[in-house]
Amino acid sequence: MFVSRSMTRKVITIDKEADIFEAQAKMAKNSIRHLPVVDKNNFLIGIITDRSIRTALPYDLFKNPADQDARKKISDLKIKDIMTKEPITISPMYTIQDALLLIQEKKVGAFPVVDDKGKLTGILSVRDLLRAFTNVLGIGEPGTLLCVLVEEKVGQLKKIVDAVTKENISFGSVLVARYWDKNKRAVFLYLLTLNVSRVKKKMEELGFEILNPMEWYLDQLPQST
Repeated sequence: MFVSRSMTRKVITIDKEADIFEAQAKMAKNSIRHLPVVDKNNFLIGIITDRSIRTALPYDLFKNPADQDARKKISDLKIKDIMTKEPITISPMYTIQDALLLIQEKKVGAFPVVDDKGKLTGILSVRDLLRAFTNVLGIGEPGTLLCVLVEEKVGQLKKIVDAVTKENISFGSVLVARYWDKNKRAVFLYLLTLNVSRVKKKMEELGFEILNPMEWYLDQLPQST
Protein backbone atom coordinates (compact mmCIF):
# COMPACT_ATOMS: atom_id res chain seq x y z
CA MET A 1 0.00 0.00 0.00
CA PHE A 2 1.33 3.42 -0.96
CA VAL A 3 1.52 6.53 1.20
CA SER A 4 -0.76 8.34 -1.25
CA ARG A 5 -3.58 5.98 -0.22
CA SER A 6 -3.01 6.35 3.52
CA MET A 7 -1.98 9.97 4.08
CA THR A 8 -4.23 12.77 5.28
CA ARG A 9 -4.92 14.93 2.23
CA LYS A 10 -6.70 17.88 3.84
CA VAL A 11 -3.68 19.21 5.69
CA ILE A 12 -3.95 21.98 8.26
CA THR A 13 -1.05 24.33 7.54
CA ILE A 14 0.28 27.63 8.82
CA ASP A 15 2.10 30.65 7.42
CA LYS A 16 5.62 31.47 8.53
CA GLU A 17 4.51 34.96 9.65
CA ALA A 18 1.81 33.63 11.99
CA ASP A 19 2.40 33.88 15.71
CA ILE A 20 2.83 31.06 18.17
CA PHE A 21 -0.64 31.47 19.65
CA GLU A 22 -2.30 30.94 16.27
CA ALA A 23 -0.34 27.69 15.93
CA GLN A 24 -1.48 26.61 19.40
CA ALA A 25 -5.08 27.37 18.56
CA LYS A 26 -4.97 25.43 15.28
CA MET A 27 -3.48 22.40 16.96
CA ALA A 28 -6.03 22.44 19.77
CA LYS A 29 -9.00 22.96 17.44
CA ASN A 30 -8.00 20.14 15.08
CA SER A 31 -6.47 17.76 17.68
CA ILE A 32 -3.14 17.60 15.86
CA ARG A 33 0.49 17.92 16.89
CA HIS A 34 2.16 18.87 13.59
CA LEU A 35 1.68 21.91 11.37
CA PRO A 36 3.48 22.06 8.02
CA VAL A 37 4.61 25.59 7.17
CA VAL A 38 3.94 26.52 3.54
CA ASP A 39 4.33 29.54 1.29
CA LYS A 40 1.54 31.11 -0.78
CA ASN A 41 1.99 28.46 -3.49
CA ASN A 42 1.75 25.58 -0.99
CA PHE A 43 5.44 24.71 -1.16
CA LEU A 44 6.74 23.25 2.09
CA ILE A 45 9.27 25.46 3.88
CA GLY A 46 9.19 23.98 7.39
CA ILE A 47 7.20 22.27 10.11
CA ILE A 48 6.22 23.14 13.65
CA THR A 49 5.25 20.69 16.38
CA ASP A 50 3.61 20.95 19.76
CA ARG A 51 7.02 20.21 21.26
CA SER A 52 8.67 23.14 19.52
CA ILE A 53 5.88 25.41 20.79
CA ARG A 54 6.27 24.17 24.37
CA THR A 55 10.01 24.75 24.15
CA ALA A 56 9.51 28.32 22.97
CA LEU A 57 6.95 29.28 25.61
CA PRO A 58 8.23 30.91 28.81
CA TYR A 59 7.73 29.03 32.05
CA ASP A 60 5.35 31.73 33.35
CA LEU A 61 2.77 30.76 30.72
CA PHE A 62 2.75 27.16 31.86
CA LYS A 63 1.93 28.31 35.38
CA ASN A 64 -0.67 30.82 34.19
CA PRO A 65 -1.79 30.71 30.52
CA ALA A 66 -3.66 33.99 31.02
CA ASP A 67 -0.55 35.89 32.16
CA GLN A 68 -0.60 38.90 29.83
CA ASP A 69 2.93 40.01 30.66
CA ALA A 70 4.28 36.60 29.71
CA ARG A 71 2.22 36.57 26.51
CA LYS A 72 3.54 40.01 25.58
CA LYS A 73 7.11 38.79 25.89
CA ILE A 74 6.61 36.43 22.98
CA SER A 75 4.05 38.43 21.02
CA ASP A 76 6.64 39.15 18.33
CA LEU A 77 7.74 35.52 18.07
CA LYS A 78 6.82 34.15 14.65
CA ILE A 79 6.52 30.62 13.32
CA LYS A 80 9.55 31.21 11.11
CA ASP A 81 11.60 31.76 14.28
CA ILE A 82 10.87 28.36 15.81
CA MET A 83 9.96 26.07 12.91
CA THR A 84 12.15 23.19 11.77
CA LYS A 85 13.48 24.17 8.38
CA GLU A 86 13.96 21.56 5.65
CA PRO A 87 12.05 18.85 7.56
CA ILE A 88 12.27 15.19 6.61
CA THR A 89 9.66 14.47 3.95
CA ILE A 90 8.39 11.44 2.06
CA SER A 91 7.03 10.86 -1.40
CA PRO A 92 3.45 9.81 -2.14
CA MET A 93 4.98 6.76 -3.85
CA TYR A 94 6.63 5.45 -0.68
CA THR A 95 5.01 2.34 0.77
CA ILE A 96 3.61 2.38 4.28
CA GLN A 97 6.37 -0.08 5.18
CA ASP A 98 8.96 2.49 4.05
CA ALA A 99 7.23 5.16 6.15
CA LEU A 100 7.06 2.93 9.23
CA LEU A 101 10.79 2.16 9.09
CA LEU A 102 11.62 5.83 8.55
CA ILE A 103 9.48 6.97 11.48
CA GLN A 104 11.21 4.41 13.68
CA GLU A 105 14.64 5.52 12.45
CA LYS A 106 14.10 9.28 12.67
CA LYS A 107 12.00 9.24 15.88
CA VAL A 108 9.36 11.62 14.57
CA GLY A 109 5.57 11.49 14.75
CA ALA A 110 4.68 12.56 11.22
CA PHE A 111 6.09 13.25 7.77
CA PRO A 112 4.92 15.92 5.33
CA VAL A 113 4.25 14.30 1.97
CA VAL A 114 5.55 16.33 -0.98
CA ASP A 115 5.67 15.86 -4.75
CA ASP A 116 8.88 15.94 -6.79
CA LYS A 117 8.74 19.75 -6.88
CA GLY A 118 8.43 20.15 -3.11
CA LYS A 119 4.73 21.04 -3.03
CA LEU A 120 2.79 19.72 -0.05
CA THR A 121 0.27 17.01 -1.00
CA GLY A 122 -0.49 15.50 2.40
CA ILE A 123 0.83 14.45 5.79
CA LEU A 124 1.36 10.96 7.17
CA SER A 125 1.26 10.55 10.93
CA VAL A 126 1.62 7.57 13.25
CA ARG A 127 -2.17 7.64 13.53
CA ASP A 128 -2.49 7.30 9.73
CA LEU A 129 -0.05 4.38 9.76
CA LEU A 130 -1.99 2.59 12.48
CA ARG A 131 -5.19 3.00 10.48
CA ALA A 132 -3.47 1.69 7.34
CA PHE A 133 -2.04 -1.38 9.03
CA THR A 134 -5.36 -2.08 10.74
CA ASN A 135 -6.87 -2.19 7.27
CA VAL A 136 -4.05 -4.28 5.76
CA LEU A 137 -4.14 -6.82 8.58
CA GLY A 138 -7.92 -7.07 8.53
CA ILE A 139 -8.11 -6.68 12.29
CA GLY A 140 -11.00 -4.24 12.06
CA GLU A 141 -13.32 -7.22 11.68
CA PRO A 142 -14.21 -9.64 14.52
CA GLY A 143 -11.85 -12.57 14.58
CA THR A 144 -9.22 -14.57 16.45
CA LEU A 145 -5.43 -14.36 16.36
CA LEU A 146 -3.49 -17.63 16.33
CA CYS A 147 0.27 -18.12 16.42
CA VAL A 148 1.65 -21.27 14.83
CA LEU A 149 5.30 -22.24 15.20
CA VAL A 150 6.70 -23.91 12.08
CA GLU A 151 10.01 -25.13 10.75
CA GLU A 152 11.63 -22.83 8.24
CA LYS A 153 11.24 -24.79 5.06
CA VAL A 154 9.33 -24.54 1.81
CA GLY A 155 5.68 -25.61 1.88
CA GLN A 156 4.86 -24.97 5.53
CA LEU A 157 2.69 -21.93 4.91
CA LYS A 158 0.78 -23.74 2.17
CA LYS A 159 -0.07 -26.55 4.60
CA ILE A 160 -1.49 -24.03 7.06
CA VAL A 161 -3.49 -22.13 4.45
CA ASP A 162 -4.90 -25.35 2.99
CA ALA A 163 -5.91 -26.63 6.43
CA VAL A 164 -7.74 -23.41 7.32
CA THR A 165 -9.42 -23.21 3.92
CA LYS A 166 -10.77 -26.75 4.29
CA GLU A 167 -12.47 -25.64 7.49
CA ASN A 168 -14.27 -22.98 5.42
CA ILE A 169 -12.79 -20.15 7.49
CA SER A 170 -11.74 -16.82 5.95
CA PHE A 171 -8.42 -15.09 6.58
CA GLY A 172 -8.16 -11.54 7.82
CA SER A 173 -4.39 -11.65 7.35
CA VAL A 174 -1.31 -13.86 7.58
CA LEU A 175 1.94 -12.54 9.03
CA VAL A 176 5.22 -14.48 9.20
CA ALA A 177 7.69 -13.30 11.86
CA ARG A 178 11.20 -14.25 12.84
CA TYR A 179 11.62 -16.53 15.83
CA TRP A 180 14.54 -16.81 18.24
CA ASP A 181 15.27 -20.30 16.94
CA LYS A 182 16.81 -19.55 13.53
CA ASN A 183 15.34 -22.75 12.10
CA LYS A 184 11.75 -21.75 12.91
CA ARG A 185 9.20 -19.08 12.08
CA ALA A 186 6.11 -17.84 13.89
CA VAL A 187 3.06 -17.61 11.63
CA PHE A 188 0.34 -15.28 12.90
CA LEU A 189 -3.11 -16.07 11.52
CA TYR A 190 -5.94 -13.60 11.98
CA LEU A 191 -9.01 -15.69 11.24
CA LEU A 192 -12.45 -14.20 10.75
CA THR A 193 -14.14 -16.47 13.24
CA LEU A 194 -14.45 -16.69 17.02
CA ASN A 195 -14.35 -20.48 17.05
CA VAL A 196 -10.86 -21.78 16.24
CA SER A 197 -10.93 -25.06 18.15
CA ARG A 198 -11.09 -27.11 14.92
CA VAL A 199 -8.23 -25.16 13.40
CA LYS A 200 -6.07 -25.61 16.49
CA LYS A 201 -6.70 -29.35 16.46
CA LYS A 202 -5.86 -29.54 12.75
CA MET A 203 -2.58 -27.63 13.27
CA GLU A 204 -1.54 -30.01 16.02
CA GLU A 205 -2.43 -33.01 13.84
CA LEU A 206 -0.11 -31.60 11.19
CA GLY A 207 2.70 -31.44 13.75
CA PHE A 208 2.66 -27.68 14.32
CA GLU A 209 2.94 -26.06 17.73
CA ILE A 210 0.31 -23.51 18.80
CA LEU A 211 1.71 -20.59 20.81
CA ASN A 212 0.00 -17.85 22.79
CA PRO A 213 0.37 -14.83 20.49
CA MET A 214 0.43 -12.47 23.48
CA GLU A 215 3.25 -14.28 25.30
CA TRP A 216 5.49 -16.07 22.84
CA TYR A 217 7.81 -13.12 22.21
CA LEU A 218 8.32 -12.16 25.85
CA ASP A 219 9.03 -15.78 26.72
CA GLN A 220 11.86 -15.80 24.19
CA LEU A 221 13.62 -12.67 25.43
CA PRO A 222 17.05 -13.31 26.98
CA GLN A 223 16.78 -13.71 30.73
CA SER A 224 18.70 -11.21 32.86
CA THR A 225 21.54 -12.63 34.90
